[in-house]
Amino acid sequence: MTTLTDPPKETFRLSMLIYDTRYRSITIQVVAMIGFMLFAAWLISNTAENLATLGKPIDFGFFSEPAGYDINQMLIEYQNQDTHLRAAFVGLLNTLLVAVLGCVTATVIGVLVGVLRLSPNWLIARIMTVYVEMFRNVPVLLWIVLAMAILIESLPAPSAFRGDEPEATMKLFGSVALTNRGVYVPEPLFSRSLGNMHLFGESGLRFDVSLDLIAFLLVLGLSIFAARKISARANAIQEDTGVRPKTWHINLGVIVLPTLILLVLLGFHLGYPELKGFNFQGGTHLRNSLIALWLALSLYTAAFIAEIVRGGIMAISAGQTEAAGALGLRPRRIMSLVVLPQALRVIIPPLISNYLNLTKNSSLAIAVGYMDITGTLGGITMNQTGRELECVLLLMLVYLCISLTISAVMNWYNNRVKLVER
Repeated sequence: MTTLTDPPKETFRLSMLIYDTRYRSITIQVVAMIGFMLFAAWLISNTAENLATLGKPIDFGFFSEPAGYDINQMLIEYQNQDTHLRAAFVGLLNTLLVAVLGCVTATVIGVLVGVLRLSPNWLIARIMTVYVEMFRNVPVLLWIVLAMAILIESLPAPSAFRGDEPEATMKLFGSVALTNRGVYVPEPLFSRSLGNMHLFGESGLRFDVSLDLIAFLLVLGLSIFAARKISARANAIQEDTGVRPKTWHINLGVIVLPTLILLVLLGFHLGYPELKGFNFQGGTHLRNSLIALWLALSLYTAAFIAEIVRGGIMAISAGQTEAAGALGLRPRRIMSLVVLPQALRVIIPPLISNYLNLTKNSSLAIAVGYMDITGTLGGITMNQTGRELECVLLLMLVYLCISLTISAVMNWYNNRVKLVER
């Protein structure tokens, strides 16, 4: 008679960390991580000791010192006696402004050009090809300088708007002035304003947020949410009955009417620029440096986005287009409803890289005098304080955070639009 017993349990031995394949990979990774951390600690310690020996220990106290320089384009209040921290914050907002405007404009132009490159019209397709090849094969710095030169040389001076018979006139019913010093556009004003909300107290990061803007965005967001719910209900009805109710007029009313009512209640009106003395006063001043940088980065990046869009569209099988055409859909509807939604799987990953490149290329703003984070923290502040290491490290950290944020947002959107396979 035999007795069945369980095999003895294997006990853990230190040698298993090397010879057992179940633990070897983890051991190698842990050792590599420890080695990297020790090297980084040695590098930081050695750098700090050398700087202390030279009489320049790592210190961020310079941020509380007066900056002493002006910034020509700013989104928040700033004076030259404010701190270096506030100057860097103003530069950061200017960088974010160019990045957002450039990404939006480049996407719109890039998608349009990418679609037109596939047009059956020979002339249109060739013109778009010339645009793509011309912009993406010339360094973006040259386009920035060229755009700045064109704006300065081709637009009239403010003095040309003076007199009974001026050489230049304001555009759009006398509301926009195009000058060689920049573009002056109307600014939104509220006669019954809700006031401002102060953030970050009296620190160098302090700024005021308009409660009117918050109320406008809140009402607009709720209106769009309601319109999406109405569209979702229409989609459900179409799934059940095959007939889709018309909802465009309801959606338009849901979005527009609450916003208009809010603007009327706040006393919304426009403040127009006026020529006073040697320059225009009032309105919003968009300097040529901002416009040149915005246009050059947008047109340059749009050339790459156009090729990404064209490649994404060509990756979709021609049978998809033929099947949609057999159902009676028009070419525009086929492109917007069938081709582009599927092409997004191919388009979005490389699109993220182009957004990141545009954001980093905005550091070339110093070439036209636009004071972004590179011009403030990495330029004048670094030269005045002599804190090269601190400024460069913070500058690298800022661009790293911006890039990771863009990547996170685009990856989230990519997960939202990807096709769900069964």
